[in-house]
Amino acid sequence: MKPPKDFLKNNIRFMRKRRGLSQEDLAFRLKISRGKLNALENGISKNPAMDDLLRFSDFFKITVDTLLKVDLAQLSPTKMKLVENGDERYATGQQVRVLALTIDKDERENMEFVPVKAKAGYRSHYNDPEFIGTLPRFTLPNLPKDKTFRMFPTTGDSMLPIPEGALVVGSFVEDWMHIKDGTLCVLLLKGDQDFVFKQVFNQIKTEGSLVLHSLNERYQPYAVEVQDVLEIWQFQSYISDTIPAAGGTLGQIASDMAEVKNHVRTLLANSGN
Repeated sequence: MKPPKDFLKNNIRFMRKRRGLSQEDLAFRLKISRGKLNALENGISKNPAMDDLLRFSDFFKITVDTLLKVDLAQLSPTKMKLVENGDERYATGQQVRVLALTIDKDERENMEFVPVKAKAGYRSHYNDPEFIGTLPRFTLPNLPKDKTFRMFPTTGDSMLPIPEGALVVGSFVEDWMHIKDGTLCVLLLKGDQDFVFKQVFNQIKTEGSLVLHSLNERYQPYAVEVQDVLEIWQFQSYISDTIPAAGGTLGQIASDMAEVKNHVRTLLANSGN
């Protein structure tokens, strides 16, 4: 088995130049000789002392593990920004995501439902076991036993022909790096959006982002950076008391009618009636 590739020499040179420092400047700040720094940058020193590794780590604010194992020069600007902000596991796809959940009396995982009235609270307390314990719990047949599920309500018509107001069941996604393009997911986002139900196209490796598409072609796709995503749940099924429109044509008609209604309301409001 080949030993893992060591990127230390490349990363030291890359980070030094990124900071606009000469070898003499960096050596002075690290309190090491310029000769030692030059030897490290050129791979002459094969087994650098731990004290030296810690000096680089402290100065650049990057873990020793990342300095050794990640080729920083190959990261996109977005990923590099994540690394320098301390979110290195997002940039390398190794973010550990802790999921709060509840279990029944037989120590089996419950499926929690996030009602509309709990949406804002869920974003603030999604990883709080006490809050998750207050959510309604239920079971559904024929779901895989090796996954964790949660149910979310949908709003709007962006995912027609899946009806507005459907209840979407999703399985928890821990590894975002390997989400396949076109996967339907519920994403919990930072900011004003709470959670959204979209078709996901994965650009984490190249851009540090996910591109979200609606099934309803009237809505334009948009990108979200991974640091703005809190949770992802992959679509498993949905529950609805509405029969989906047959084909895209009826879905389009429904959207057009909604737009006409909004336009009429606006005209009435402007006319003072």
